[in-house]
This record gives sequence, C-alpha cells and structure tokens, in this order.
Amino acid sequence: MLSPRIAHVLKSPGSFTWTVLKQFKKNQGLLLAGAVAYYALLSIVPLLILLVMALSYFVDQALLLSTLGRYLEWLVPGQSRTVIGELHDFLTNSNVVGWVLLVTMLFFSSLAFTVLENAFSVIFLHRIQVKKRRYIVSAVLPYVYILCLGVGVLVVTLASNSLQAIGQDSIVILGHEWGLKGVSGALLYLLGLAGEILVVSSVYIAMPVGRLPWRHALIGGATAAVLWEITRHILAWYFSTLSKVSVVYGSLTTSIIVLFSLEIGATLLLLGAQVISEYERIGLPEPPDVPNPFRETQS
Repeated sequence: MLSPRIAHVLKSPGSFTWTVLKQFKKNQGLLLAGAVAYYALLSIVPLLILLVMALSYFVDQALLLSTLGRYLEWLVPGQSRTVIGELHDFLTNSNVVGWVLLVTMLFFSSLAFTVLENAFSVIFLHRIQVKKRRYIVSAVLPYVYILCLGVGVLVVTLASNSLQAIGQDSIVILGHEWGLKGVSGALLYLLGLAGEILVVSSVYIAMPVGRLPWRHALIGGATAAVLWEITRHILAWYFSTLSKVSVVYGSLTTSIIVLFSLEIGATLLLLGAQVISEYERIGLPEPPDVPNPFRETQS
C-alpha cells in the first residue's frame, strides 16, 4: 500500500513540482548554488590531491588518475583531462609538500562541504526549527565525509579496474566468439550512475540537520542524478560544438567552464534537497511566512 505522501505526489505531480520550484525560488536557490559552486571550485583540486596522495599507498597512482579522470568527466564535462593534467603536474613535484601546505589543502578541501551545509540549513529550515546541530559536529563533519569519500574512490577504482579487465576477455557461444568490451563499457557506465546516485544521496543524509530517512535521500539523489545526466550530455555537446567561450575568456576558459558546470550541478543538488524538503512537509501545517534574509528590504 502506498504511503500518503507518495499517493499525494502521484495524484498531483504537477502541483508538487510547482511547489518545489516556488519554494526553491523563495529560498534563493540560484544564489545558494552560486556560493556552493564558488567554494567547490576552490575545493576540488586540493581534495583530489589529498585523495590521490592518500590512496597511492594502496593503489597505483596512474590507475587512480585514470579512474578519477573517467568519473571527473561526469562532474566537469569536457574538462577532466585538463584538471587531471594539473593534478599530475602537482603530484610529480609532491616532494615540496610540507605540513603547512598539507593543512592548507585540507582546509580548502572542506570549504565546499561547509558552505553546502549552510545552504541546506536554508532549504531544511523546518528541521533546524526543531533541532539544531552542535558546532563541533559541523566542524568535524566535512573531514569525516572526505574520509568516507576516499574509501568510496578506492572501492570504485578497484571495481573499475576489474570491469576493464572483463572488457579484454571474450566468451564462446555455439562456436561464435563474443567480445565483452561493450558489456564492460555498459557496466562501467551503470557503476558510475549508481555511484553518482549514492554519493548525492549520502550528501542528503549527512548534511541536513537531524536524521534523514534513506528512502527520502534516495528520492532526492535519484532526482538530482537523472537531471544532471541529461544536463551534462547537453553541456558536453554545447562546449564541443557551439561554444565560443575559449575566444572570449582565453586562458581562463577551463576555470570558467568548470565554474559554470559546478554551478549547474550545485543548482540540481539543491533542487533535489528541495524535493526532499517539500516531500517531508506534505501533510504538515504551512510554516509562518518569515522574511527572507536573502531578499532586499523594499522601502
């Protein structure tokens, strides 16, 4: 039997979608996404450096960079090769990394998670009004999440390596030899998509205040992942065919494209959070209309 919330969404999906978009606009979702994208741009390279440096003790560095390049393409379409190239150049001179630089990279790698938590506090305001998070938890949470992300990258690297090995094999059926390269590619794509949904869902579980049911997190994770899959293919096509951004921005092209991709990704991530928020509030009384701190006061 369907729950009352699911029944409500299925009965009037258009009304629910309109409510999500209206609340997202009211919460200044695009402004929040811009802040998240800016700090994500500052965080992405230090985070990747730390992950590769730590995981190199367990997995070959070249294999790590290859795996990161493949899945970084999902986050910054068309620019993963440039980012991995810069990452490789830094790691080649990793002997210059001292404790001060290491602590600095650790700090900057956590900025995006801190800003994302603040953005979620706006979207999940109904949770904060009931329960607040301790400061020490907010301070430690980004680093715990980075540690979990590193474990996830290690698992994905090992799984991807196994699937690529499968692609080099073949099977014989009724005297005909069938290569497994296409199967390997499909499995890699499905692995990436499943990983994308799980990572986004884990963000929804970890970042909002209070304990979020995993079913609700998967609803938001699947929504954001599907929308991003559609969007990233459009972005990849646009930047490879129609865009003249390199003519306008010159040497800043990579930074502009990465920032633009991150802002769209952050918008969809926050939109998925808004879906969860509105889903949780189905059947609850309407919250009081409080002034929005992000809007200018009308004189």
